[in-house]
Amino acid sequence: MTAHPSAGPVPPGATPRTTSTTGTGRIAALDVLRGVAILGTLASNIWLFAAPGGPASLLTTGLGGGDPAELVLRTLSNGKFLGLLTLLFGVGLELQYRSAVRSGLRWPGRYLVRAGILFVEGLLHYVLVFEFDVLMGYAVASVAGAWLIGRSDRVVRVWTGVVAGVYVLALAGVTALLVLGGATTDVPRAAVASTASWPDQVLTRLTAAGLYRAELVLIIPSAVVLFVVGSRLVRAGLFTATPEAARLRNRLAAVGLGVGVPLNALTAWAGADWFLVDRYLVPPLVSLGILALGTTLVARAREGRPGVLRRAVEAVGRTALSCYVLQNLLAAVLCFDWGFGLAGEGALRAVLLWAAVSAVLLVLAPLWLRRWPRGPIELVMHRVYARRPAA
Repeated sequence: MTAHPSAGPVPPGATPRTTSTTGTGRIAALDVLRGVAILGTLASNIWLFAAPGGPASLLTTGLGGGDPAELVLRTLSNGKFLGLLTLLFGVGLELQYRSAVRSGLRWPGRYLVRAGILFVEGLLHYVLVFEFDVLMGYAVASVAGAWLIGRSDRVVRVWTGVVAGVYVLALAGVTALLVLGGATTDVPRAAVASTASWPDQVLTRLTAAGLYRAELVLIIPSAVVLFVVGSRLVRAGLFTATPEAARLRNRLAAVGLGVGVPLNALTAWAGADWFLVDRYLVPPLVSLGILALGTTLVARAREGRPGVLRRAVEAVGRTALSCYVLQNLLAAVLCFDWGFGLAGEGALRAVLLWAAVSAVLLVLAPLWLRRWPRGPIELVMHRVYARRPAA
């Protein structure tokens, strides 16, 4: 079987020399950064679980009050690590595309099966665990992203530019309405279930799916753009050990951290009316800086056996999908009233809950990988996806 005739070119060379690889040939920076992104998304989501009333309470009461410590901590995590995880998903999409082309397979071809499996996993995660699941959005966006990365640079620039432009204008317009006082929200109380009953939460997620899944309108276009950006960063050689790659990482770090961080601080302190800009527009810029800086730090790390903490973070990165689901499940058990009921006000409470769940992931992930090569959900996905249809 040959590659799809419209597939875009893979840069010369099967796999350029990378900044750092593991014994299995994996790019170490990617595993480390995925681990950081997973723990970082927990740092963002823990405020939802720890809030009285659970994640659904965000729709009626919002998050946080006037506690400066909580505002600072939420600002540090809000959107940045989700953006980092999305960029890394795009990196993975590019690597899968290259593998398919090298093997002479059509693209996206069977990748659509993989996207379908991810969608089902996300649907189950949404219904059973977490109102604000992102996996369903990733699955839908990955179909568009997979189609785009196999096209010419011109097609990619046009489509990505259109999607990004419409997205920015839409969010800017809604933000303007909020700032000017022309937009209001009225969420029915029936759409917010008590955390005292897990079956009630499940039922509410099903009956109010239109409300809870509305965020996909924001996640999908953003993810498509960031998937393509992650793909193009691979083609630009971001993860290679060359002077050009080092300069690219330095520029991205300077822009992402030197420009993105101050902008994010401004939008965070501007108030709730700037929520869309604060979560969806500015954080991806910071995420690019984190991606570049993290890759540089891994490249500069001393050769030899990595420390215990780095190995644990890498293990979380290698089992990222399983850890994402598990951390939300553990947070639900700890915080909701049908579990241990530890939710409540206070920044310290949220930090301690995050630390406890993170510690479990950092211990369990390396132990799991001693026996199996992938996380439990990744194993199921791989086995289903790897099956070839009968000839």
